[in-house]
Amino acid sequence: MSLTTPSDVLRKIYGDDILLSDDQSESTVYQLLKEFVYENQTYAVMQSEALKKEEEVALFRVISNADGEYELVTIDDDDEWETVSELYDEMVFPEQDDL
Repeated sequence: MSLTTPSDVLRKIYGDDILLSDDQSESTVYQLLKEFVYENQTYAVMQSEALKKEEEVALFRVISNADGEYELVTIDDDDEWETVSELYDEMVFPEQDDL
């Protein structure tokens, strides 16, 4: 895998907790776990209380809109999602050398 670069664009603006609304206008608080840049694209790894109970995370692509504001976009491409998921796992669970 290629190297990733840490990012903190969302954390600087929103802090550690980000309130997201779904299509039905239901709001959920997500904790921002990690931000990083991979191949010139910023990604955010976030977790709600419900996801935490399932030991799962949500992965988003971070884009800048025309107003210079940041938006979170769901990753629909399976290959991209798998790559981002693997990169996050490598950051959280680095391979240990045999002792």
